[in-house]
Amino acid sequence: MDLNKLEQQINAIVKLHCKDNGQEKSQNEFIYDLLLAYDSPKSSVTRLRKGDYNQSKNEGEILWKKKLFFKIEKKNDLLLSIDAIQHDNAILKYNPRFIIVTDFNTLLAVDTIVGDSLDIPIAELSEHYAFFLPWAGMEKTQIQSLNLADIKAAEKLAQLYDVIIQENHIESDTERHGLNIFLSRLLFCFFAEDTGIFDDDQFTNAIASHTNKDGSDCQSYLIDLFNVMNIKKRSNEPAHIKAFPYVNGGLFAVYYPAPKLNAKARQMIIDAGTLNWKQINPDIFGSMMQAVVHSDQRGSLGMHYTSVTNIMKVIEPLFLNDLKMHLNDIITSEKGVEKKLSKLLDRLYHLRLFDPACGSGNFLIIAYKELCKLEIEIFKQLQEIGDHWKMSQSGILLTQFYGIELDDFAHETAKLSLWLAEHQMNLEFKAVFGSAKPTLPLQDGGHIVCGNATRLDWEGVCSKDEGLEIYIMGNPPYLGSKNQSKEQKNDIKYVLSGISTTKSLDYIACWFIKATQYLTEKIHFSFVSTNSLFQGTQVPLLWPIVFESGAEYFLLIKTFFGLIMLVIKLVLHAQSSV
Repeated sequence: MDLNKLEQQINAIVKLHCKDNGQEKSQNEFIYDLLLAYDSPKSSVTRLRKGDYNQSKNEGEILWKKKLFFKIEKKNDLLLSIDAIQHDNAILKYNPRFIIVTDFNTLLAVDTIVGDSLDIPIAELSEHYAFFLPWAGMEKTQIQSLNLADIKAAEKLAQLYDVIIQENHIESDTERHGLNIFLSRLLFCFFAEDTGIFDDDQFTNAIASHTNKDGSDCQSYLIDLFNVMNIKKRSNEPAHIKAFPYVNGGLFAVYYPAPKLNAKARQMIIDAGTLNWKQINPDIFGSMMQAVVHSDQRGSLGMHYTSVTNIMKVIEPLFLNDLKMHLNDIITSEKGVEKKLSKLLDRLYHLRLFDPACGSGNFLIIAYKELCKLEIEIFKQLQEIGDHWKMSQSGILLTQFYGIELDDFAHETAKLSLWLAEHQMNLEFKAVFGSAKPTLPLQDGGHIVCGNATRLDWEGVCSKDEGLEIYIMGNPPYLGSKNQSKEQKNDIKYVLSGISTTKSLDYIACWFIKATQYLTEKIHFSFVSTNSLFQGTQVPLLWPIVFESGAEYFLLIKTFFGLIMLVIKLVLHAQSSV
């Protein structure tokens, strides 16, 4: 469901049917139009309109089993009316999901399943579109986990992407890469103007004020604007462009031409800028952005990402619980607390986190945020010990984070999302301690490589310096043998060249082998997987290779959606055998 379109539809419905503009006949159509806006089947709404589904015989009332009770209330107080309805067994026996009463000035509604209520001027209904999303099959728990701001923003950019594709003949990999960079730069600018990196609405206002409405000069304007963000010392640039800060950090370092933009694309950029980008969650939004450039995934926008809950199931036993326990032990110790805390900080600053199937960076972003939160707790303890810690700044760097991703757009989004997450954590650090390291100019980003993880040398991506703690994590593609492409089958043969037959192995087996080959005494890894690797013909093919290397199998965790996903923790003890 397109939430931006839904909001516009509801706004139009209210304008058409509200008391000031609508006649009684029009007001009677209000609820039917509202149901259609939430994708209720037209045939069902038609039958409801005819009275086939309406269990109420009272004028101005509609009672649709398991869907709603709706009443136009012209005489009685709305609060008294809805309270009476909630205690009317003749209505409740039909289990209406929503109870709604309105006089077309005010609208009251109750969600009978979760107990939420709505009491608003009907003119503001479009701002509360999320309340009735269960009609469209989206429950409250799902809404809360996805964050509607992410969905709306991704939908806006999907529409913009389609218009750009239509206006430009983008065919080569180089052209597609340039478009991916362009979208990443737009995303940064939207986020920057809502989070204090730029002045409020600076980017959106610049487009609206300094480009023609037909979009004819929008391409050249954005080229100049993105170019100036890579120039530290400015000279002859126009004042409205020179007003933008120096950004660099790699995001604007390389010249890429902006695509041609028509009037529709220009207006879409301006409209997208009106969203509240401060509410965007980089860990979720990045995955949703993959659906922007892969139109076949848009029907389930926001559903193809590893949730924070499941990411925590991987990173907590892998490294985070140990760090937290270490901090707790230091706090409760009696001697050398400051020295121990300083040593723990140094340990944080020398960790490396590596996701060799990183997608748009979910695991790396959550790991980064969790390390920053732990760092904040350490600094709180240190500042209680001595004033010389008062001016401390975060020392966790994006250069500690490594990834491999095959999809170019996801790879660019992962780098961008890490920068956005860094700014968010800078703001959190500032909220606690009063100051933080500046976000601009951007520092070096994460080491995210675009390539095939089954073919790349992992040590070439994330060097195994002697004694360094490295934690490998992620959710690699599973892909059973029947769902693998010819290229993926060849990848398995390449990685498992010592096995006579690889036909029955899941594609994810490549990541277990590659990780096992990469391990040293201080390198651990944990992957989300299916249980198929531990059943049937795959067991004698894969696991002897893993265990012969000296790896040990530690942890299983069940997850959701009826599929058993196993989180595997393999640790190599260099001096021991299984």
